[in-house]
Amino acid sequence: MFIIQIRPVRDLRNNYTEVESMLEKRNPVIKTKNWRSSAVLFSIQDFEEYEEFLHTRYVAQKLREAEIEAQLPGAQWYDYKEVLDNLREKYNGL
Repeated sequence: MFIIQIRPVRDLRNNYTEVESMLEKRNPVIKTKNWRSSAVLFSIQDFEEYEEFLHTRYVAQKLREAEIEAQLPGAQWYDYKEVLDNLREKYNGL
């Protein structure tokens, strides 16, 4: 379990090694400026995991939308080879 730290922006300048240590322990840091939250800092590993989570959620949402659309009357179905050929043609053989 991680511990969220709330630190003023001056700590980035004055106590950077302490802030960096928190990030290395995978504890996010909420940066404040004038007593208001202004940013969140977290480790690159946490960032990569967050990006993967967002991508997975996006793909799951698009699959749900496709399933709903496929059940509509008049839904068109295409052979996967035709779809791949069209994509390759559109994106120059990728």
